[in-house]
Amino acid sequence: MKIGQLDLGDKPVLLAPMEDVTDVPFRNLCKRYGADLMYTEFVSADAIVREIDSSMRKLEIMPHERPVGVQIYGREIEPMVEAARIVEAANPDIIDINFGCPVKKIAGKGAGAGMLRDIPKMIEMTRQIVRAVEHTPVTVKTRLGWDENTKFIVDTAERLQDVGISALTIHGRTRAQMYTGEADWTLIGEVKRNPRMTIPIIGNGDITSAQRAAECFDRYGVDAIMVGRAAIGSPWIFEEIKHYLTTGCEMPPVGIREHTERLKQQLDDTFRWIADERRAILHIRRHLAVSFKGLPDFRQLKIRLLRADTISDVCACLDEIAERYGNDICKQ
Repeated sequence: MKIGQLDLGDKPVLLAPMEDVTDVPFRNLCKRYGADLMYTEFVSADAIVREIDSSMRKLEIMPHERPVGVQIYGREIEPMVEAARIVEAANPDIIDINFGCPVKKIAGKGAGAGMLRDIPKMIEMTRQIVRAVEHTPVTVKTRLGWDENTKFIVDTAERLQDVGISALTIHGRTRAQMYTGEADWTLIGEVKRNPRMTIPIIGNGDITSAQRAAECFDRYGVDAIMVGRAAIGSPWIFEEIKHYLTTGCEMPPVGIREHTERLKQQLDDTFRWIADERRAILHIRRHLAVSFKGLPDFRQLKIRLLRADTISDVCACLDEIAERYGNDICKQ
């Protein structure tokens, strides 16, 4: 699959942009386990234009993690175009437009998935961004529609292609669904089978196992799949998927002892990246919270783990988990 001149090979597996998740340390992990293309946390166009330090830092890309895309969101065309120009100067491999984020603070203000209520504005914004960015492919990530009555993705996909995007990622839910229910891939497949579509179509939503990834490639014919929430706490899912796609066999499961060591390394990387112990711990708690599903009699130890407020305390809890459950396996 190619996005512009970027060749990602056959059946690539992508890491989705996720706020407070896809920072440099986490991308390092996902890259290590085989992610073919990754995205930064999504960034506000207004914050980029205003050069807010915390947002500008999200544009930083390390050479060893490429290819990496930067995703931007906003509700007004002019600042989105200006932000795209600024982002291009940071030299990402791709600039992605977020027309899919469903959270109220973004979609409720007309950005992200909120743009699905104004398709003409979405198309015009995309057109102007593509024209403004000369050397970087522009892609879009969106949803099936705003709600059950506005699933216009087949037509919307054609219109986005017509204004020059290089690839389209579709999450198989409406904005109204948020992240509830099951992702509906039937319309993703319909977009891919549309003879008018020539750009790559990337499917997203509920890719939680290697078998499901293979099924989505085979049944819906997508050019790539994108993994989001399933990578939190289980970044090795990329390795599992690629192994299964290549061999048809599952990889041996990851053990608790091995995973605790990986989490300690991630915590260390996060601390070195953020240079603030408290913020590093807060940042990794999202990963810790979902890392040890199904362990018996784990509640009190989990509470201690998530309340630990120093790196040494977190590591001590992880060592205790490894000692107590070292022969168990991680469950997704």
